[in-house]
Amino acid sequence: MSEIYMYADETGDLDMSGSPGSSTYFGFGTAVFTRDHGQELWEGLQLRCHLERRGVKLPKGLHAKNDSPATRGEVFELIHRQAPRLDTTFLYKRNAYDSIKEKGSAYLYKVAWYLHFKEIARRVTKPGDTLYVIAGSLQTHNKRDAIRHALEDVCNQVAHRRTIVPCIWDAQTSWGIQVADYVLWAVQRVLEGRKCSWYEPCVEPTLKTRFLPWGQA
Repeated sequence: MSEIYMYADETGDLDMSGSPGSSTYFGFGTAVFTRDHGQELWEGLQLRCHLERRGVKLPKGLHAKNDSPATRGEVFELIHRQAPRLDTTFLYKRNAYDSIKEKGSAYLYKVAWYLHFKEIARRVTKPGDTLYVIAGSLQTHNKRDAIRHALEDVCNQVAHRRTIVPCIWDAQTSWGIQVADYVLWAVQRVLEGRKCSWYEPCVEPTLKTRFLPWGQA
């Protein structure tokens, strides 16, 4: 029996109205470490401390959207060296079924998480294993309880002969969650036809799935 650690982050908003400013996609990214990864966590903390020493202020941790190109380069290089299993799922919201739109934003979150999680959980574990799902960024406060329930319900659905422990923490500065954030950022840029020089050398080698069940914009 093994213990596996899955760090999860999300991207985009849950607005399916197509209103100006809403995101094209809603998606999940995960980074999975199937071994004792204390060294990897230490390296992530060390990188953040060294950046601060050089004058890069990171009070809320690393975040690909906001970080400078120089910082991104160092983070992606560390992700490349650590080589966790990476997976992403992006839902093209314009193609959402009417039945999903009618059920609202929390249901979209649940569908996205289910589509992302159901196969990957089985691929990275075997019966008898324990999978810790560490998610540190839930949506806005007024949706938080419904979304927490949705995430936990999907974990329970998928758990067949496995122990799945959802850890929903205020932990956006966790190295594993920051890895998932960076991977989502890189994959989304590629999907949108924008340049990402780090995608091929640092993300693609261990990106096991790039799932687009509702098509691509």
